[in-house]
Amino acid sequence: MSGSSIDALDLAALLCSRVCHDLISPVGAIVNGLEVLAEEKDAETQAFALDLIKKSATTASAKLQFCRIAFGAAGSAGAQIDTGDAEKISRGFLEDDKTRLTWNLARAFLPKNRVKLLLNMLLIAAQSIPRGGVLTIDAVGEGETMGFKVSATGTNAKIPPTASLLSAEAGDEGLDAHRIQPFYAGLLAKACGLTAGIAMEGEAVVVAAR
Repeated sequence: MSGSSIDALDLAALLCSRVCHDLISPVGAIVNGLEVLAEEKDAETQAFALDLIKKSATTASAKLQFCRIAFGAAGSAGAQIDTGDAEKISRGFLEDDKTRLTWNLARAFLPKNRVKLLLNMLLIAAQSIPRGGVLTIDAVGEGETMGFKVSATGTNAKIPPTASLLSAEAGDEGLDAHRIQPFYAGLLAKACGLTAGIAMEGEAVVVAAR
């Protein structure tokens, strides 16, 4: 990326920190639930603890499955990933009672970096609607050179402060575990020969890579 000189080890460490940050909350909740089960004998309290453990374990699993592709190797060099699998893990991770996905991509096998880019674009778009809303995923072009457009609509949708790091002109000054993800998305876009950006289009936040 233009202006980037981040060391590969630093990039790996920051991405690992980001994944750990995402997993601390649900894993911590599982530990808390197990402690309650061990200490409390009240049936209602134990039922609450079991429900907490179940929900937290489901959340942790969904995050791990998403992060494995979004940040991990996900196969050998040159591997392809099924966009149907990408849709499944994205719904498992991002959809809840406030947020819905409208997935308009035809199922296909795409180069893994393109699918990784899409998942990272979804993360940025989801951050733009903290109160929930709809994430709409569309293809830009077709085939192995396909780009993507993710539109986020919801109450008070706004561009996240760190999203400027998605730009090909962004440098790596001041990167930390909270800022590394959009920067990494920009690196993926460049590796795919695409230009990524984010902008308001009406009341929607649109993350695009063309």
